[in-house]
Amino acid sequence: MREPEGLYELTPEADEVPRGLPLVAGLTGFADAGAAVQQLTDYFTDTSSPVPVAVFDDDELLDYRARRPVIEFDEDHLASYTPAQLVLSLARDEIGRPFLLLTGYEPDFQWNRFAAAVLGLIDRFEVSSTTWVQAIPMPVPHTRPLQVTVGGTRQDLIDSMSAWRPTTRAPSNVLHLVEFRLAELGRDVAEFVLLVPHYLADTELPATVSKGLESVSAATGLLFPIDAVRDRSRDFLARVDEQVGANEELASLVRTLEQRHDAYMAGNPVRSPLTDDEGEVPSADELAAELEKFLAIRRFNDDEA
Repeated sequence: MREPEGLYELTPEADEVPRGLPLVAGLTGFADAGAAVQQLTDYFTDTSSPVPVAVFDDDELLDYRARRPVIEFDEDHLASYTPAQLVLSLARDEIGRPFLLLTGYEPDFQWNRFAAAVLGLIDRFEVSSTTWVQAIPMPVPHTRPLQVTVGGTRQDLIDSMSAWRPTTRAPSNVLHLVEFRLAELGRDVAEFVLLVPHYLADTELPATVSKGLESVSAATGLLFPIDAVRDRSRDFLARVDEQVGANEELASLVRTLEQRHDAYMAGNPVRSPLTDDEGEVPSADELAAELEKFLAIRRFNDDEA
């Protein structure tokens, strides 16, 4: 394997990074339910003043034909070309405490070399703990608080926060490989998997941002302003409730999800929140079809306003 350090360039600001900071990570990959990671990335960009300290090489890691850079065409010429970025940055929380932030695309190539590069940066900066966030769709109701599954080596977080502890096989994220390597070394690493209502998985669900930030805070002690996010979440869910209330079939499906969710959270011996006693899962297509109508109406009304 070629040297992992060849995958990135350090910026001059790398020399100013304090040792012993926590690392927070989230990479957009093949699945990002509720646009959770993308929204968290935007949130950190807007609020935590990130300064790049290591910039990864797109030409080594990115499949351009699968994820094409964005251009802006202005009447008769190209006004801009915006490539994807994968960056380790130095950021600060609400009260100015520094932390490291890894954001951008999930690499298409060279996963082993990339994982080795991240571990090398973790050693270089003497990172105290690694926390990462992802989101998956689950047949859970939007009327209940968003839950998380917690993995990694932080047993305190697993015991206090993990709502669902499955034994399963699933496609991986490159950060799973980083987590696995860190666990082998006995390092502190926590993975938070946000369990997003499956019928809202294709929307930008604001609740994923507040839950993601709460999870990161629990793991790191960092503080983030989330009042504005909570306000957006309440408004979004109120509009969803309005649509659900206007459709009895949709309301019935949501009630079924609520009953299964509540039974599971109360310790009822249901195998998992994925199925009811008959092994049936309410169709995401049925729920999503009605909600798509609602969201289309909402976009139309916003455009008319």
